[in-house]
Amino acid sequence: MPTRQYETARQRQTHVTKEVQLKRPSLLLIDAGNTNVKFGLAGADGAIEAYSLPSAQLSTADALGLSVDGLCRHAGLDPRDLSAWVISSVVPRLDPLLRAAAGRFCGCPALFVPEDVPLPLENRYQKPSEVGADRLVAAYGAVRLHPAPGHVVIDFGTATTVDCVTAGAYLGGLICPGLLSSAQALSGGTAKLPQADFRVEGEELDLGTSTAKSLNHGLVFGFAAMVEGLTARLLPRLPAGSTVVATGGFAEVVAKVCPAIRTVRPDLMLEGLRLAYLDNPAFAPREE
Repeated sequence: MPTRQYETARQRQTHVTKEVQLKRPSLLLIDAGNTNVKFGLAGADGAIEAYSLPSAQLSTADALGLSVDGLCRHAGLDPRDLSAWVISSVVPRLDPLLRAAAGRFCGCPALFVPEDVPLPLENRYQKPSEVGADRLVAAYGAVRLHPAPGHVVIDFGTATTVDCVTAGAYLGGLICPGLLSSAQALSGGTAKLPQADFRVEGEELDLGTSTAKSLNHGLVFGFAAMVEGLTARLLPRLPAGSTVVATGGFAEVVAKVCPAIRTVRPDLMLEGLRLAYLDNPAFAPREE
């Protein structure tokens, strides 16, 4: 299997623990998804401490604000020291709550990408407003963090999205079933199938000799085969030397058995939000 770049959980934790106190300007990065809301506290040096909470629990502005207050204090940061909340949201009901919570609990603006923080990417969707902010932010993060002529960016979220981007343009992509939602549909619609735990030992497909193994191998290797097939068809549409970057909750699980994935970046969304903010001249930090 080819060499793959990993940013493992252990490496991320080591990186974070070296940063005892986040420095100004500090940002709260928020990836508001259908299943979970992911928060990232980012200091000026690029260190990001990430947290994830179920979207269903954040039903009011106070619930959001109190959650953020707790996360900040856990990281040793005064919530009032935050310069801004930088947000990608695909959950419209949360948007006004996020704006209200940012003002009340942190006294700072809630900036949504791309509405408040435009991305320097040409959006080639027929109807640009239809593209989820998460897809655009992930595409921008991949371009900024992994220089290459082009990128296939795969996000293993509630849905699996596969997007193509060049240095200056988001070209479009695909929306496929999510790994977890597929597993839940199987267990919910078939009385004798258990819930999958996605545990696969080794990197080779094996014949299942138990229901659990059959299910886990079928899902994980099935999604790996989907990625391999789609990228084999998409990469010829991009410039030579383009690469494949994966993110999302199941990226590392699938990448272990999928040689088509060259780089795993679990916090690509949060990193993309931070870069979108800092790359914009209107928000770039000024020398004091």
